[in-house]
Amino acid sequence: MTVESTAPGHAEPGGGPTAGAARAEASADVDPTARLGAGTRVWHLAQVREGAVLGAGCTVGRGAYVGAGVRVGDHCKIQNHALVYEPAVLEDGVFVGPGAVLTNDRLPRAVTPEGAPKGAADWEPVGVVLRRGSSVGARAVCVAPVEVGRWSLVAAGAVVTRDVPAHALVAGNPARRVAWVGRTGARLLEEGGGRWRCPDTGRAYVERGGALQELPA
Repeated sequence: MTVESTAPGHAEPGGGPTAGAARAEASADVDPTARLGAGTRVWHLAQVREGAVLGAGCTVGRGAYVGAGVRVGDHCKIQNHALVYEPAVLEDGVFVGPGAVLTNDRLPRAVTPEGAPKGAADWEPVGVVLRRGSSVGARAVCVAPVEVGRWSLVAAGAVVTRDVPAHALVAGNPARRVAWVGRTGARLLEEGGGRWRCPDTGRAYVERGGALQELPA
């Protein structure tokens, strides 16, 4: 793996990091071509495939999987046993809960119509995009291709089959919007006239045409 550090030195799998360096536990499988940003931690039995790029300050939990070429921004958390299949893209500050799955195959089959094992040339991977600050709850499934909007929240166990608007809380199978949420994840309070407010931060929002826009502070 390639380790990026804010301080001189380096880290190797299982070794103690220098200040600001990435670290991968000895039992983790991190491909030599993967890039880990400063302060990123890859825990036991996790796998980070070839060409994956993880930004600074990320956590990849025990038994998690990050596919080939996946792009992960800064300060993301991929929790235990989450599966992030290529070509997924996670922007900064994204949370992927325990056992959550980001799929990559529209029409999954093990074999061709003739019964032969399918190879790489027999299907085209499609990805899930998680925008900045979004969260995918435990055991949720995002069925590619979908985009999960900024600061949105996918409830535990939900099955996402279509794009999720920014700041939406979606739940169920298939997932549907049940509320709007702010940057802390708290449900927004309706003030009338399409206006909403976060009870935690006081930030104001306006709803137009089924989408929510954060107003300038």
